[in-house]
Amino acid sequence: MASVYPESKPGASMRAINAATGLIAAQRGHMFAWVPVCLAIGIGLYFSVRFEPSVLMVSGVAVGALGLGVLAWRANEWLSPLATAGGLICIGLVLASARAHSISGPVLGWRYYGAIEGRVIAMDRSASDAVRLTLDQVKLDKVRPGRTPTRVRISLHGDAAFGVIALPGMRVMSTGHLSPPSGPVEPGGFDFKRHAWFGQLGAVGYTRVPLVALSAPSEGDLSLWIFKTRMAVSGRVQEVLGGDVGGFAAAVTTGDRSAISQDALDDLRASNTAHLLAISGLHMGLLSGFVFGLLRIIFALVPAVALRLPARKLAAGGALIVATGYLALSGGNVSTERAYVMAAVALTAIMLDRRAISLRAVAIAATIVLVLQPEALLGPGFQMSFAATTALVAVFGYMRDEKLQIGPKWAQPVVGVVLSSLIAGLATAPIGAAHFNAIAHYGLIANLLSVPLMGILVIPAAVFAAILAPFGLEGVGLWAMGLGLNWILGVADWVANVSGARGYVAGPGPLVLPVLALGGCMVVIWHGRGRWVGLVPMVVAFGVWANGERPSALIADNGSIVGIMTLEGRALSKAKGAGFVARNWLENDGDPSSQRYAAMRWGGADGRTKIHALGNKELVHLIGKKAVAGVSKCQVGQIVVTSVPSALEGCDVFDPDRLRRTGAIAIFSRGAGLELRSVRDTTGDRPWSNWGK
Repeated sequence: MASVYPESKPGASMRAINAATGLIAAQRGHMFAWVPVCLAIGIGLYFSVRFEPSVLMVSGVAVGALGLGVLAWRANEWLSPLATAGGLICIGLVLASARAHSISGPVLGWRYYGAIEGRVIAMDRSASDAVRLTLDQVKLDKVRPGRTPTRVRISLHGDAAFGVIALPGMRVMSTGHLSPPSGPVEPGGFDFKRHAWFGQLGAVGYTRVPLVALSAPSEGDLSLWIFKTRMAVSGRVQEVLGGDVGGFAAAVTTGDRSAISQDALDDLRASNTAHLLAISGLHMGLLSGFVFGLLRIIFALVPAVALRLPARKLAAGGALIVATGYLALSGGNVSTERAYVMAAVALTAIMLDRRAISLRAVAIAATIVLVLQPEALLGPGFQMSFAATTALVAVFGYMRDEKLQIGPKWAQPVVGVVLSSLIAGLATAPIGAAHFNAIAHYGLIANLLSVPLMGILVIPAAVFAAILAPFGLEGVGLWAMGLGLNWILGVADWVANVSGARGYVAGPGPLVLPVLALGGCMVVIWHGRGRWVGLVPMVVAFGVWANGERPSALIADNGSIVGIMTLEGRALSKAKGAGFVARNWLENDGDPSSQRYAAMRWGGADGRTKIHALGNKELVHLIGKKAVAGVSKCQVGQIVVTSVPSALEGCDVFDPDRLRRTGAIAIFSRGAGLELRSVRDTTGDRPWSNWGK
């Protein structure tokens, strides 16, 4: 007689393994798109830890990656992808660590005033509209070479703006102020120290003394020759067109934004068309596409070429050469390099008879960028660029595979533009809001009225201007280019001045964007109904963002300004001064108020001593030497912030000396008590931290 036994655990395990195997098998052929995602997780882990992994630890992770690689090769169908993913995460961490240490250089550890000498390698404009020079081969008075930064950046103020005209490669000297790159204005904020580290920028400052030219631009350096060519082209474009139109044209053709006014920049940002300034995927794609189409037409008109040679592949090769030249002319910044990699992958795919636009191509481009520049992951450029590209490829790929068509056939060009703007706008809106705390409510309208003109008129006119330049006829192409850019600036001005054109949101917590991105990747990359599971983390991320907590109080990293959260918004202790910090605090609150208006919320006497209740304690801000000298002793239960060094006792004192070791402070209300959190608590001690002793 047969016995019947209940199902045992091994049977249940086997069913689970079979289910996992079937789930993984359904993704076969689509897994490569997860490669950059896994690398990004590893890179993100490196930047998120509060300590610098030791050489031994990183070596152990590298060995772990190798071991997981062997396991992936030998394992079964469902375990192999998991081992591969783990190995890629380890590789991402190792790449980020290697990159951070390979570009290390001295960082100025004190405030410096004296002679500054160096070679001009870059020129741009600051937020205050001052010309800025980046110098290498730096020499500082009485500073040993081993402690001299690899690069410094100085803004030209006052009389310095009327000195010698700096040229690319010229060696110049001035007398000015330098300081170490500043840290986040609050815990969890943008870390300029880290950004400067990866740009090998060891000090920033300004000068009011006219520049002195020590030597003419050096010859023989390819990068400087390209830089000089860029500036020459930019100067010619500005000479022909002039004004903001000329500045816009120079930015589009050479990446030089120094000639466009702050008013025009504000209009472009408020209308969500500022991306047209950056030489990014849109420009590189339009240029490559136009040149590819133009070359195909030319080859088709030559029977000997059209009938005997692979004209399509030749056109792709020609477009790749032009795109490479555009990369060099634009200065090769991160966003342009990212766009070039994407265009190069697509054009190479054409030459190899592969599909040019696919998620695989996007994944290849993202992988190349992350391997070469892991730090790019943290920037809004990388995030917005690949979010938009991935969303566009996924949606239009789905429409192609399902043979979906919206509207009549004759309207497809218009439908394509509308859909592209809508999809890209929706994909990048959360990222833009997280980084810039603003949403352009009418950005879709502005882009629909502007983006088509970039492809129809501006980029083709720029190409023809380049073709005609050797004959001295570039003015014809630039004139046509100017017509399109003038229209775009007009649209930006109109949209920016519409009531309610821009909305403001508070900054999210550190996990919001990563969780949102992982959920979005799940929805786009995963095949089958399981993809919709990705909506869960996306909803959770938005929920956490909407219910995020802003600090009850903020203290600047030098004690110069304090901000208290009130029912009306953040109240600032100063109506002017420390403007950069004040503006960033208010933006992170999602508050469009001016610093002067925010200072009026503080109330009380308009003196140098500011007092405000903070839970069961009292926050006191003493501004200047006289205010500090006027207080001999503080009271228990007070938190005293001073803008100059102080010897006060009896309470919790934050003076510049202490703040130099902690960074900016955020204070959160916790029931009847307070929680103090410093930038150092958040970021930890990393190579770029440069904490004071």
